[in-house]
Amino acid sequence: MEPVYERREIPRDQHNVSRSMISEPAKKVLNRLNKAGYEAYLVGGGVRDILLGEQPKDFDIATDATPEEVHELFRNSRLIGRRFRIVHVLFGREVIEVTTFRGNANTDDADDDDDRRTNEHGLLLRDNVYGNQEEDALRRDFTVNALYYCIRDFTVIDYAGGMDDLNNRQLRLIGDPETRYREDPVRMLRAVRFAAKLGFTIEPVTEAPIRELAPLLTHIPPARLFEEVLKLFSAGYGEATWYLLQQYDLLAPLFPETVRAIDEGQPDMLILKALQNTDDRLRRGKSVTPYFMYAAMLWPALQSEWQRRQDNGEPVQPALHQSISKVIGRQVQATSIPKRFSGPMKEIWELQMRLPRRQGKRAYTLMEHPRFRAAYDFLLVREAAGEIEPGLGQWWTDFQAADDRERERMLSQLGQQGPRKRRRRRKPAPQRQDG
Repeated sequence: MEPVYERREIPRDQHNVSRSMISEPAKKVLNRLNKAGYEAYLVGGGVRDILLGEQPKDFDIATDATPEEVHELFRNSRLIGRRFRIVHVLFGREVIEVTTFRGNANTDDADDDDDRRTNEHGLLLRDNVYGNQEEDALRRDFTVNALYYCIRDFTVIDYAGGMDDLNNRQLRLIGDPETRYREDPVRMLRAVRFAAKLGFTIEPVTEAPIRELAPLLTHIPPARLFEEVLKLFSAGYGEATWYLLQQYDLLAPLFPETVRAIDEGQPDMLILKALQNTDDRLRRGKSVTPYFMYAAMLWPALQSEWQRRQDNGEPVQPALHQSISKVIGRQVQATSIPKRFSGPMKEIWELQMRLPRRQGKRAYTLMEHPRFRAAYDFLLVREAAGEIEPGLGQWWTDFQAADDRERERMLSQLGQQGPRKRRRRRKPAPQRQDG
């Protein structure tokens, strides 16, 4: 049974959204659109996060102005997108995203409508049908993302019961979940991302079709899934996200080789430790790199392929290089990996074999490698995961902090501990045969 939605206005004295929590660029866009005679509202995550007592990272605006009208009103803007046409208004490093109210196409004419197209799986290929605010609200994904703030009278407008779901800390899709997931399977990933980020539960009817429909993600372009993976694991809730992806069978479409390797017995502890490390760095305001994250995510797949090749008699080093090419080649069919990330990822993996070899000048040479720091961090994660014996990571930690004299002492001590080189025996000269 389809739920019944009705418009509700929450006055200023019944909510905590304040203009002081909205960025100056967002307020400028809202005010200019209103002064030009258009409706304009703060919408989505910005409203949701303020209501939850958090500071939003970005601000999105919905309006009845068309993309072309918005673009004409703001010289510092650009039109983007084909599937969904939107406007980005640029204020230095801050980008205000402005979307036109979405509408519902006439279903009788849907097959002939050039502005709204779906494929045989129900996936939306194009959706530039415009409508009013109510239609726009019911076209959004989750009820808690369909809340509008009006800067003119300071009300919050709720069409889909988003305020109640916000208070109950649950995620609920607007409309029929199976239809909405088929329209855009990435909504399943968004459900997991918001559940992990907000600490919300996914409402039973909303979660029910996810496992069955998870394979639909294979119809999403790999480039888009790459961006979604970055959002999933770069928000500071990566470990919680990992468990939810496993719970809803959403990992296999994203990392098929990793899931296969884990199913065959490869441990996932390194991935969990890497995600804990990433979450901790983000909480402390530090940056994270996509290639480090992908190096961890694909490590079980690499280990499985590498071991298989060695078991088949291939030498260690060539087996590693072949395994790297094979694993990345398979992964890009699921999620693309730009070369600016796949290159450093390969170097992190290859350096894992070089970091134990520190004798002579090798330690200094390794420290000059542009990917040394990332490889060192990866080594620490491997130790924390129990994959290798502890000690090597601490040695590198001490070596980086030591002065020149201490470094020479450490290398000298290392040479004394290492195995002595075997002297090459001279081959006996061949005896002459006197005939």
